[in-house]
Amino acid sequence: MKNLKLVIIALCFAGFVNAQKGGGIGVKAGANYGSSGDLIEDGQTIIDNPENSFGYHAGLFGKIDFDGFYIRPELTYTSLNSDYDGSALEVQKLDAPLLLGIRLVGPLHVFAGPSFQYILDTDLEDVDLDAVQEDFTIGMQVGIGVNIGNLGIDVRYENGLTQNQADFTNLSSIGSIDTRPEQLILSLSFKL
Repeated sequence: MKNLKLVIIALCFAGFVNAQKGGGIGVKAGANYGSSGDLIEDGQTIIDNPENSFGYHAGLFGKIDFDGFYIRPELTYTSLNSDYDGSALEVQKLDAPLLLGIRLVGPLHVFAGPSFQYILDTDLEDVDLDAVQEDFTIGMQVGIGVNIGNLGIDVRYENGLTQNQADFTNLSSIGSIDTRPEQLILSLSFKL
């Protein structure tokens, strides 16, 4: 069932990009810095600010230009890592932002929109972590970028809007970890 959902998302993305005349497609990659949510154990917040939260992303985008604005659907694989007092949380997900952008001056533009996220895997080091409550979640992204020819660079902020936690049980306690991302994303893109 999960594979069928992924195929449907990919086909919708490809169809949307290819159906638009005058648009372009490209590749993007970059680095992420941020965190997941709270680590709660026995009903109390143990860690609310994980450290060393770096990750990366790589994917595809489409850009459909209109008079003064654009629509930019993306499909990106993202790997996030957060450190909770020596236990590393790893989250792998597919992100499908649908961004609306406005050109400001010259190559400068701003954009914002929802980010539909499909959680592929979560793993907390040295802890048996249950699956997240929801595989599909929604977030939002807002950012600013510069395009020079076919090359682009942008910085964006992403925040997960759907509360989504994974539960765990170890020898002495019961707990959960919030997997919602809150991060800064630096991307380089190349329009093909």
